[in-house]
Amino acid sequence: MTVPEVSGGPRIGVYGDHALMVDLAGLDDVHALAAALRAAQVPGVVDVVPAARTVLVLLDDTATAADLARVEDAVRAVWESRSAVVQEGEGRLVEIPVVYDGQDLPDVAAWAGLSVAEVVARHGGREYVVAFGGFMPGFGYLTEVDPTIAAPRLATPRTRVPAGSVALAGDLTAVYPRATPGGWRLLGRTDVELFDVDRDPPALLTAGTRVRFREVDRLPGDAEGDVLPAEGDGHSAEGDQKAVEGDAIPVDGDGRPAEGDGAVGEGDVNPAEGDGHSAEGDQKAVDGDAIPVDGDGRPVEGDRVGGVEVLATGPLTLVEDEGRPGWASSGVGRSGAADQRALRLLNRLLANDDSAAALEVTLGGLVLRFHERATIALAGATAPAVLDGTSVGMQAVLEVRPGAELHLGYAARGTRTYLGVRGGFDVTPVLGSRSFDVLAGLGPAPLRAGDRLAIGPRPSRLPVVDLVAPRPATTGIVELAVRRGVRDEWFDDDAWRGLLGATFEVTDASNRVGLRLSGAPIGRRSGELPSEGLVPGAIQVPPDGQPVLFLRDHPVTGGYPVIGVVRDGALDVAAQLRPGDRLRFWETS
Repeated sequence: MTVPEVSGGPRIGVYGDHALMVDLAGLDDVHALAAALRAAQVPGVVDVVPAARTVLVLLDDTATAADLARVEDAVRAVWESRSAVVQEGEGRLVEIPVVYDGQDLPDVAAWAGLSVAEVVARHGGREYVVAFGGFMPGFGYLTEVDPTIAAPRLATPRTRVPAGSVALAGDLTAVYPRATPGGWRLLGRTDVELFDVDRDPPALLTAGTRVRFREVDRLPGDAEGDVLPAEGDGHSAEGDQKAVEGDAIPVDGDGRPAEGDGAVGEGDVNPAEGDGHSAEGDQKAVDGDAIPVDGDGRPVEGDRVGGVEVLATGPLTLVEDEGRPGWASSGVGRSGAADQRALRLLNRLLANDDSAAALEVTLGGLVLRFHERATIALAGATAPAVLDGTSVGMQAVLEVRPGAELHLGYAARGTRTYLGVRGGFDVTPVLGSRSFDVLAGLGPAPLRAGDRLAIGPRPSRLPVVDLVAPRPATTGIVELAVRRGVRDEWFDDDAWRGLLGATFEVTDASNRVGLRLSGAPIGRRSGELPSEGLVPGAIQVPPDGQPVLFLRDHPVTGGYPVIGVVRDGALDVAAQLRPGDRLRFWETS
C-alpha cells in the first residue's frame, strides 16, 4: 500500500475550489487533528473528513483563494495545539453481538490454516478501533484485525451483501449498515442499528470508538434455524435499502466503483423515440376537477389538502435542495441538486430562500396537478412543457390556477430539468436537508404517482424578474475546466497530458453518483491508495485507467487516486451530460 511520505508536520494541499487535503503520518494524528478542528470551529469550515492517513477540510461554497489560505493557517495552528483535545469517540466502547455463520468463514479458515472455531475466537477475542467512516452512512472501518486471519477481499465482489453482515477485508473489519454490493468476506451477522437519523451522532461507530464483537447463538429476531441469506436465495436488495435501483454507481467497501456492477437501469436511460412511451401513458387517473378554494387558492375547510399531486414521474423525479453538509463523520455526503446553478436560478426567479427545495426531473415525463394557486418556474435541461393546455417556456415565472396540470415532456439534450415553486416544496427534512441521496439511500423517497407535495410558506419579498434568457444548449464536445488533484506522486506529466489531450465519452453506467468515462486510458502507478476524502468533481482513476468523474452523490471516501478536480461551475455542466455525450478537460489554475 503506497502512502504519502509525511514528516515534520502536516502536508496541506488545495483540493478543488473549496477544500484542503491534509496528509499526516498516521491514524493517531488523523484522529487528533480531526477532533481538534471540530472543536476549533474554524469560520468557513463546513465539514471535516478523517480517513486512513488524511483529513479533508471542506469549506462553504463561497470560499475564495484567500479563504483557503486563511483556513490553511488555521489548520496549522490547530495542529500545534491538538494535544489538548480528546478525539471523538475516545474511551467509548461499543459491544456488538454476532452470530458467526457467514458464508466465507470456511474460506478464511482455510486461508489462515485454522479451524472455523479458531477464526471466530480470533475475530471476537480482541478490541477494535474505528479508523474512519465512509462508503455509506454508518459504515465504520475497524482496525486492529488479528494478522493471522487478515484474508484479502474477494476477487469478484458480490452483487449483494445483506444488511448487518459482519465482514473482513485484509487488516480491516466492518459491519454493513444496509444491503449493498461488496467484496468483503462475510463472517457473520448482527442486528445492531448502526445508523439512525434521530440519534446524535447518527452513526453508532464514529472515529476513535472502540468496538468488541461478542459471539451469540442467535439474535432476538431469529426464528429457529435461521441462517445468513445466501446469494441466489430469492431475497431482494430492494427490501433492505432505500437507494433507487439503477441510479447509483455501486461502490465497494473502499469507495471504489464495484467492477462490472455500475450499469444504470431504465430509470436513467433516454426513452427511444417511437417506443410508444408517453407521459400520458404513465399518468394515474384522478377523478374530479378543481376543488373549491378560498381567495388565496387554498382548499376550503373540509376538502382535500392543497399542494401538488403527482400524476406521473417519468424515469426518476427527486426532491433536492442545497444538500446536507456537516455529516461526513457519520458517512453521509452532502448530496443536493446535481445542477446547483439551475437550482439557484429557480430560487432567485421565485424570490425563494436559497435553501428552498425543488423537483429534479431526470429526462422528463413529469405530470403534476396543482390543488392550490402557485407560482412556478422551470430551469436546467430544456424540455417541452404544457401548463393548462398551453405551451410554456423555461426560466420564466408562471402563475398556476388551482386544478391546473403541468405536463413535462422529454428533454432533447441534457439530463435534469428542475421545477421550482414559490415557497419551495415542503417535505420532511432528513439531517437538515430535503435532498435524496441515491448512494446513501437517505432523504425524502423518490416520487411516485399519487404522492402529494405541500408548498411551503410564500416569502415576503416578490419576484423582480419574469424571465431569464436560457443558457446556450450544449452541443458537440463539451469542455470542462479542471485543476490538478493532490496526488501528483501517482501520476506523471504524461498522465496529466493524456487527461487533457483525450476526448472521453459518457458511458451508460452514469448517474447522480458520477460519470463513468470511456477513452484513452490514463496511466497511473500500481498499488492501492489508503482511502481518503472525496469532493464533488473529483476525477478518480481506477487501475484500468478509465476515469470516473464524481457528481453530488459521491462517496464520502474513496480508494483510487484523484488526478484532477472539475471546477465548480463546470460541475453543473457535467451534471447535464448523458450517455453518449463527449467531453474534454482543459487546465485552469
